[in-house]
Amino acid sequence: LQLALCGVAPLDVNPMVGPYPDVISEWGGKNAYLIIHHFQFWRFISPTVLHTGVLHLLCNVAIQLETGAFFEREWGSLNWLTIYILSAAGSMVLSTASDPDEISVASSGAIMGLFGGKLSQVVCFSLFETRRQYNTDEILRLEQLSGVLCSAAIVSFFSFIPFVDWGGHIGGFCSGFSTGMILFSFAIRHSGYRVIWKLSGIVLLLYGFAYSLYHIMTQVVPDEEMQNPCEYFRSTYAEGYDCQCLW
Repeated sequence: LQLALCGVAPLDVNPMVGPYPDVISEWGGKNAYLIIHHFQFWRFISPTVLHTGVLHLLCNVAIQLETGAFFEREWGSLNWLTIYILSAAGSMVLSTASDPDEISVASSGAIMGLFGGKLSQVVCFSLFETRRQYNTDEILRLEQLSGVLCSAAIVSFFSFIPFVDWGGHIGGFCSGFSTGMILFSFAIRHSGYRVIWKLSGIVLLLYGFAYSLYHIMTQVVPDEEMQNPCEYFRSTYAEGYDCQCLW
């Protein structure tokens, strides 16, 4: 729909075969200036459904259909959705705090959160004695651990794609890990360890969000030119930048 309404940017502007970057902001991408000064806090969630282009979309869809669907079957839809949404929010919060002068999306940050949640599950089941129905073979846990780390490393390469930043990936992964500590603590047999592990996840998650939001609202000073993304990118790309979008 973006491409139909706004056209395809030249590859030297968007190598992912996608729209001009000001369109990403207009459709709800991360824009720190609008979040802080116009209080558009919904931008902490909306970038989750945006992609930089066709190639970025295809890569994320491939991961979702394979790994994401497997996690949903294993965890259940509610746990999966909880990790996904909180990871998406955490992705954008840390991205805004660490890189406020960039417009970006967060779809792959939420996917990193799923890997963080899976890593949390593997760590939990490895460190603690679990209830019988959750016991898994040590070799299987090692295979899951290696699979998660390899997948996370592959997705992290998206950080080098224009309009996708490393802060979003780290924020999503950490948020997913903390949420997983809360959700998967139920499998721990010893009640004392179960409470400690769950409380640790709650503290990490709340502290991460609270500190990042405080930093955003008190310390972050985004470039004022981002108030008008079209003009901002016209100054970045000296020639040939087109802001004509029917949207």
